[in-house]
Amino acid sequence: MKQRLIQILSGSAVAAAFAFSAPSSHASTSAEISSALAIAKSSNKNQVHYAVQVDDACAPTSGAPVRPYWRMFEKSRDATEPLGGMEQRAFGIAKQDVAGDNVRISLRALPARPITIHTERAADGKCVSTATATINGIPARIDNVFVKTKLFGVDYVQLTGIAKDGSVVRERLSV
Repeated sequence: MKQRLIQILSGSAVAAAFAFSAPSSHASTSAEISSALAIAKSSNKNQVHYAVQVDDACAPTSGAPVRPYWRMFEKSRDATEPLGGMEQRAFGIAKQDVAGDNVRISLRALPARPITIHTERAADGKCVSTATATINGIPARIDNVFVKTKLFGVDYVQLTGIAKDGSVVRERLSV
């Protein structure tokens, strides 16, 4: 995983440090949850977001319901763009499997760290999602994943989440 992450990140437009973050839930008023997971980069305000297509019951649609896209905050609050080829190498989805209200995805840059996106209908009737992963051996809601890069690669990856008991869970992966 370390070698692949260094190779992908150092050879792409995302060689600057970036953070993956996902608040506990994101609401949507359509058949898409527009931001089930977000990746913020240190180099500018633009972010990669992961949208999930859902059905009328707020369950992920079959096939490949998760798609990454750019939120171009440096252009305007509402500007979006698809990921380019180089960006797909790091931020793209390597694999996704749907099982009921869950989609398990693997990002191309971190294939050994699967993320589960759970979707459901909230009390207000909107579709919401929560992204979780195993961090330091403990299942946790993803709060932040920070990749610290150096001149020719990655220095470390810091994973941060919230465990079921409310405690903060962290794991630093040396590269």
